[in-house]
Amino acid sequence: MPLEFSKGAMSQTEAYRPSQSLSVYRAEGLRVVNGANLGDGLSFAEELVLDDIYRLSPLAAQARLRIIPSSTPPFRVAMDTDLGSPGAELHLDCCVTFMSGDGKTTECLVLVETDDRGDVADIYVLPLAPLQPRADYALVGVNEDIALQRFVQVACVSFTKGTMITLASGAQRPVEELQVGDKVLTRDDGPQEIRWLGHTTSRAVGAFAPICIKAGTLHNTGDLIVSPDHRLFIYQRRDHLGAGRSELLVRARHLVNGDTIRRLDGGFVEYYQMLFDHHQIIYAEGIAAESMLIDTRTRAALPEELSDKLTQLIPGHRSSDHRALEVQEALLRRPDAAELLRKSSGS
Repeated sequence: MPLEFSKGAMSQTEAYRPSQSLSVYRAEGLRVVNGANLGDGLSFAEELVLDDIYRLSPLAAQARLRIIPSSTPPFRVAMDTDLGSPGAELHLDCCVTFMSGDGKTTECLVLVETDDRGDVADIYVLPLAPLQPRADYALVGVNEDIALQRFVQVACVSFTKGTMITLASGAQRPVEELQVGDKVLTRDDGPQEIRWLGHTTSRAVGAFAPICIKAGTLHNTGDLIVSPDHRLFIYQRRDHLGAGRSELLVRARHLVNGDTIRRLDGGFVEYYQMLFDHHQIIYAEGIAAESMLIDTRTRAALPEELSDKLTQLIPGHRSSDHRALEVQEALLRRPDAAELLRKSSGS
């Protein structure tokens, strides 16, 4: 399959960057059942034809593709991956939009793995909302310009409209009313000025559906609604969870139990991002949660006018990354995880 992609060996620096896990399908599992490319699996943008009808095979299963992201593709396939060849280049080719029979649209990102000659080795589909087996999906959009933006939006930790943020004075203010220069109370560095505020509106489906933590669940004063990958800071007085340390960072999506913590799927959601000189733990609805972290993936979410400031901000974010505190999903894969954390952090 001829296709021109750049190529190059993975450097030692890239090999030691933190990897991220994506849950993807092999493109061959999503095939055209009616249209110009009849019988073919989903491919890269140049080969796609609008109005082709695709169907996900009932045998297709999502698998883990671990990548080493960068601010601009290509990415690299990481060493500890279930799919792909470690070290291979991975190109974020395009964002495709499908429409189902009931008129709902679903976006997917197309990732192309290339070999050392720059030829296509494999193609993967990263759905941004669930795809249903045996359902028909018409291809209604192919966009090569917004793929990186969509990829980055999933990674950005965000608060939703109405979230009450604790200021340096102790006062509470909705996140949408904050301004650059306002001083916010941080756990580690006291009052800190906001350097940048971001705002996006997304369909609340799949990877963009927010997580609601019901008031009181983690000692929060009100319902806390955040992006799925948003990490909450927990200080354990007693280690009921068995993490082996007192300070923890826990991703909201890993705590979903369908009751006190649930995914809000449907409609639209307004997300707000907050940037400081360093990656900070701030207070939202009375509990500790992280601010935006600039890393090799999320820096692409920032506007071009901030590019000059990034050089100054990145070292501070790298040194204040709380990655070592994060609790792995396997330890949280239990229905009472939130309750154990509430008990652990109680007086």
